[in-house]
Amino acid sequence: MKHVLIINAGQRFAHSGGRYNETVTAHTKAFFEKQDDVIVKVTHIDKGYDAKEEVAKFVWADYIIYHTPMWWFQVPNGFKKYIDEVFTEGHKNGIYHSDGRSSKNPEINYGTGGMLQGTKYMVTTSWNAPKTAFTLPGEFFKETSVDDGPLFGFHRMNAFASMEKLDGFHFHDVEKNADLQTDMLAYEKHLESIFKPELELSQCS
Repeated sequence: MKHVLIINAGQRFAHSGGRYNETVTAHTKAFFEKQDDVIVKVTHIDKGYDAKEEVAKFVWADYIIYHTPMWWFQVPNGFKKYIDEVFTEGHKNGIYHSDGRSSKNPEINYGTGGMLQGTKYMVTTSWNAPKTAFTLPGEFFKETSVDDGPLFGFHRMNAFASMEKLDGFHFHDVEKNADLQTDMLAYEKHLESIFKPELELSQCS
């Protein structure tokens, strides 16, 4: 039996209603509920949460799926607050025990004190920016990918807890040129390509 925690970081704020990430979350939940031997839990950050309960979910999960919009090239304020509170609550309580260093040699081994070995995570992001803003020479992000640029710190955060990264999925141009049906079809193919082999492997082991 595999455990999947889906975290919806969509947030109602200013002109954002959080509906796009609600849709992505619903598709993810439906995908995993169709699989054999999978239990799914969902956290909607904007609806409130208990930090201790969230830590228990992280410890319980084999896979953690984050869904977040990107606001001003960072995760929303509510998602950042969730991370700060939940990961702090998880200190010596399932997420990490220390930063990994020893007082005898504090120059090395930073970031090796995580407690979530064996847990894998995937992240989706949604952007107003088109994909070409990240790929074309001379465009805004200077040919730096979402994962190597805006999400670099996010990925290191998960590595700090000893989680393993799975290839994510990034939705682009969702404000001016959204094509929800096409986006969801492409996303479902991505889920199939990543998790069907994962789940088949776990059933064989």
